[in-house]
Amino acid sequence: MRDLPQSNDPNLLVGSATADDAGVYLLNAETALVQTLDFFTPICDDAYLFGQIAAANSLSDVYAMGGRPITAMAIAGMPDTILSTAEIQAIFRGGADMVKLAGCSLVGGHTIKNPEPIYGLSVTGLVHPDRYTANAHAKAGDVLILTKPLGTGIISTAIKQGKCSEELNDIAVKSMITLNTPGADLAEQDLINACTDVTGFGLLGHLKEICASSGVTAELDCASIPAISDDVHALIANDIVPGGTKKNLSTVLPHVQVNGTSLEMQLLLADAQTSGGLLISVPQKNVSAVLEVLKAHNTLCAVEIGRIVKKQDRYISLN
Repeated sequence: MRDLPQSNDPNLLVGSATADDAGVYLLNAETALVQTLDFFTPICDDAYLFGQIAAANSLSDVYAMGGRPITAMAIAGMPDTILSTAEIQAIFRGGADMVKLAGCSLVGGHTIKNPEPIYGLSVTGLVHPDRYTANAHAKAGDVLILTKPLGTGIISTAIKQGKCSEELNDIAVKSMITLNTPGADLAEQDLINACTDVTGFGLLGHLKEICASSGVTAELDCASIPAISDDVHALIANDIVPGGTKKNLSTVLPHVQVNGTSLEMQLLLADAQTSGGLLISVPQKNVSAVLEVLKAHNTLCAVEIGRIVKKQDRYISLN
């Protein structure tokens, strides 16, 4: 969208210029709209789980902006000659159940025929105009906290190749259907500066967007960054890695000071996540309070993985 004209509407608080998770539009002094849309093709064989994962992924963008989702509309393309009516219904039911879990209202949608299934949501949320957590709000001195371990992209590739255990599959699914609800609480309590969800561009790609928008550098403590399972490292060692993850790494590497970090770790950090966790930039004084909120939400992890410092030669330094 970089070649499209940018809006000059003063009420548009966040548009496409800063690669944020959603747009934010000012309604009045107390309320702003958060708007996003996301959909993708199946990453698992179970129709109901596919609907759940796709919906959780779509809802996540509102939470990443500090908002609360209020309405959602389904977007789907379905091959009615390949999928049965029951399978299509299961996809929609999975999505609807996830929307309900988020306390959001499913108000309709639109479906077309398509050779390959696609499903997702357009989601509208609300946020206070002084509380949204945009990519451009990170500050030097902030601590970086991650709320889900990495590796769903690698595991999804292993599933497609028939090289994934049922246990590892179940762990990945649990991660992908876990909502990123803490984002709204953290913003409403004014505890964090910036936030994004770790999805298709991997942790490095999304962190680079924060650093570029905020004019800062991130120093990562690689030893503290968790994978979903030790099996993920074994999969990487056997080159069971998505093409998208490899492309993510090659794209972001010019902005990264590697400092001898292994290729295996670099690939994990670039792994293209589906419905990944929140990456949060937290003022040092608020770290304990943030960790308490994450504990109350039973996040899959709540790990300090690095810090924000003044801008250096590259946007990210691996340590």
